[in-house]
Amino acid sequence: MPTFPIPIFVAVLLAFLAIYLLMRQNRAGWLAVLCAVCAVQALIISLVQHYGLGALRPLQPVTAALVPGLAWLAFKATAVRPVTLRRDWPHMAGPALVLAALVLAPVGLDGLVPMLFAGYGLALLLAVFRTDDGLPQARLDTGKVPGRIWAAVGATLIGSALSDLAIIGAHGAGLPGWQPWIVSIATTGTLVVLGWLVLSPGLFTTEGATPEAAFYDDAAAEQDAQIMARLDVLLDETRLYLDPELTLLRLSRRMGLPVKTLSAAINRTTSENVSRLINKRRINHACERLGAGDNVTAAWLSSGFNTKSNFNREFVRVTGKPPSDWLSARG
Repeated sequence: MPTFPIPIFVAVLLAFLAIYLLMRQNRAGWLAVLCAVCAVQALIISLVQHYGLGALRPLQPVTAALVPGLAWLAFKATAVRPVTLRRDWPHMAGPALVLAALVLAPVGLDGLVPMLFAGYGLALLLAVFRTDDGLPQARLDTGKVPGRIWAAVGATLIGSALSDLAIIGAHGAGLPGWQPWIVSIATTGTLVVLGWLVLSPGLFTTEGATPEAAFYDDAAAEQDAQIMARLDVLLDETRLYLDPELTLLRLSRRMGLPVKTLSAAINRTTSENVSRLINKRRINHACERLGAGDNVTAAWLSSGFNTKSNFNREFVRVTGKPPSDWLSARG
């Protein structure tokens, strides 16, 4: 009876996710390439392990080695800054290392590929959790969601490394029958995480950021005060906070400042990150609309929020009450 292995099913769905990304207008190209390569990898795994096409086996570690570097580049391109080949080409060196190992030291592949996955997974986790405003290209209304998703991607890379080690261990223990189960679980996990990433709103912008180091002293405190005064004027005059597509990067460019300079000034003067500052203005605007007679739906739609859940969460944070209770308290 014909069978349809889980890795092939995953490959088909990942291919559709790649096509979906290529059809978007936000240039999520690196993420599309990541999904496409993961689809090819799942297909190769299935053809080798379920259909006995051993001739494709040498391709398996080569395509696998593409995945960690592509995940890193997709993270950079969608959340941090534009990716350029001149700056970022070393992240595509994984397949070259694997090919060299295939020729010079094939036994080293058992450790090399898991090391690539684990190393990039750890790097993603560190990059996400290093600072509150570490994702300057993510929409401000999405809060911590982009960071959580990319952290899940990092954890998935580490999980893939562990699955490779589990397969090696299963063969060493004389349990080769475990391999299809381990592969199925790992590929399914990859599909779930990449699907979550691809289908989540607000993660795909195209501009880059300029890093800047800063030392804080009296002069820096005065500079922060000036920046905040300029920011207040900009927000009062333009009401940029009502734009649901607003990002830290876009705000910093309107200010003519590096991302980290603006972010640090907000952090130091308000003890909050830029997302909370912008959402506070959005909630104040929503309160004005509610006070003017708008219903809750109209208020959150006109105040720069993309989802009602984000609006409700921020409304409680800023006012201490859900919107319905706030309205009741006003009589």
